[in-house]
Amino acid sequence: MNVKPDFSKNANLAATAPAYLSIYDMHAYYGESYIIQGISFNVHEGEILALLGRNGAGKTTTLRGIARMDDPQVTYGEIWLDHQHLHTMKSHQAAKCGIGLVPEDRSIIPGLTVEENLQLAQIVEPIGWSIDRLYDLFPRLGERRKQEGVTLSGGEQQMLAIARALARDIKVLLLDEPYEGLAPVIVDEIEKTLIHIKEQGITTVIVEQNAVRALELADRAVILDTGSIVFDGTAAEVLENAELRSEYLAI
Repeated sequence: MNVKPDFSKNANLAATAPAYLSIYDMHAYYGESYIIQGISFNVHEGEILALLGRNGAGKTTTLRGIARMDDPQVTYGEIWLDHQHLHTMKSHQAAKCGIGLVPEDRSIIPGLTVEENLQLAQIVEPIGWSIDRLYDLFPRLGERRKQEGVTLSGGEQQMLAIARALARDIKVLLLDEPYEGLAPVIVDEIEKTLIHIKEQGITTVIVEQNAVRALELADRAVILDTGSIVFDGTAAEVLENAELRSEYLAI
């Protein structure tokens, strides 16, 4: 019998309940490497959560575990989205339940135009935002709709990757290093888009090495260190705590 986990024994988790996305006691491996060592945290509906930590802390592993990718191997734990248990699902099933992962490499499909990348995403039901609505959100993509996606600039490819996620009916957007290699002006543009997405009620979890930019955007933050959670609270608390930032984020 599937019963949603009771977080009442964990004061920190209980303080954030009820949650929309809940990760409970997740353990994950890459081969013999024990990467995620029993983490638990909640994310509210419509919230932006910054998942932070130094390189190798387990951030990407956590995102891929939530999305139920084949790697890493999640050996124990529970993942709940809007009262649905994802921890028994494959990645395509989790996607149909509303998980949208934008990986660090963006995974733009070679040989397909911008529009074809978006259309391909909509082959999988249920369909989310219309292509016209996505072009309103990202006018640059509309201007380049017939251009091959892999020939776009880095910032435009990031826009396409986010638009492709929204082309399905997602509830949670998982972003892995969305600002990497982008000029500050492009980061500004993407952040405005993420704020608009938040206003539409979509929950976002963002992994980003530019921790200050992520914290300024986010409502809350979870900080990982060697596969364990060392902080779970508001983004403002991290911005105001120089000792915490120095020890775990090197800023």
